[in-house]
Amino acid sequence: MAVERLIAWEMSPRVIERAEHVVGELAANAALHGRVQGRDFLLALTLDETAGTLRIAVSDTRGEYRPAIPPDRGPDDESGRGLLLVDAPADRWGTAPRTPSGKTVWAEIDQHGERSKSISGQSGSQCR
Repeated sequence: MAVERLIAWEMSPRVIERAEHVVGELAANAALHGRVQGRDFLLALTLDETAGTLRIAVSDTRGEYRPAIPPDRGPDDESGRGLLLVDAPADRWGTAPRTPSGKTVWAEIDQHGERSKSISGQSGSQCR
């Protein structure tokens, strides 16, 4: 459904491909780590045409766990690399609390120009 929406918005194939990877990983993380019985996750896509930014936000009801890229992973580790799959195609990503309970993990993809490589500490607003 996300890809269909991006096609309808006439996004470039490169942005669609990047967004598809981000949506898939954030949705999988929400289903695996953020699920509470009887509750689903929420996916929101927002296009800011003025800024040229696509924002992908996935919210779930488990706010006690804030995702982060773990320190170095060993070659035999079978998990813990999911957010690296978000970090690579996204220009920025982060987490924020969701009222009344839960969290939102978001990622942004710039449509215009080169990808920015701004760095800030992991917080409730940016992780890259």
